[in-house]
Amino acid sequence: MADKKKVILVSNDDGIRSEGILKLASALRRVGTVYVVAPDREKSAASHSLTLHRPLRVEEAGPKMYAVDGTPTDCVTLAVNGILPVRPDLVVSGINKGGNMGEDVSYSGTVSAAMEGTLLGIPSIAFSLVARDKFDFAPAAAFAARLSRFVLKRGMPKDTLLNVNVPSSAHKGYRITTQGKRFFTDAVVEKVDPRGKKYYWIGGDLERWEGGPQADFRAVQDGYVSITPIHLDMTNYASLAELREWKIK
Repeated sequence: MADKKKVILVSNDDGIRSEGILKLASALRRVGTVYVVAPDREKSAASHSLTLHRPLRVEEAGPKMYAVDGTPTDCVTLAVNGILPVRPDLVVSGINKGGNMGEDVSYSGTVSAAMEGTLLGIPSIAFSLVARDKFDFAPAAAFAARLSRFVLKRGMPKDTLLNVNVPSSAHKGYRITTQGKRFFTDAVVEKVDPRGKKYYWIGGDLERWEGGPQADFRAVQDGYVSITPIHLDMTNYASLAELREWKIK
């Protein structure tokens, strides 16, 4: 039975009509009262961008559902500071159509929605389904409900969000992981259009992953859900002593 006292804000970067967010919201309604505030269209790779130079439009898209013509960060900010009648107890972003591992964390709108929730002092989780096609969101949504229920009872470390990646096949359980790193071939592809002008595609094929046995990608490859704690303080504390020895002239 849902705990009506717990309010969960759901957002994403795939758009308010994406299958992932609909399955996520449905699963979380068994955990608490769910409000969905999400972009009105796909905003993948929007990162942690905030719209400052134009007004934002909000439209009701259903019961406790609101579509915003902005970024995932806009959605969480508007929801917490204007749309929702109460402050949410938890922010859950996803379920993203594709993985968000390694440096994807820096670009992902899905992760950034959870990051904004964390900045606002609300426990936040980002969920992604690691698949290329045949997306079955049901297992990821079920795990999201389990983890969300646990976080609502247990709480989270300060200034920390959880970046969760769920394998496409049936998983064996979960691992607490570190952020891996991946390398691409031909990260920028140059082409020529029919009028002879150059244009570029940013992208490329995955060449290899790097990271120790506790890395996010390794857990998913082994059939486990990856749960990576992401801290908002990006200071490289290990380098402080070295940099303090610099004598800049």
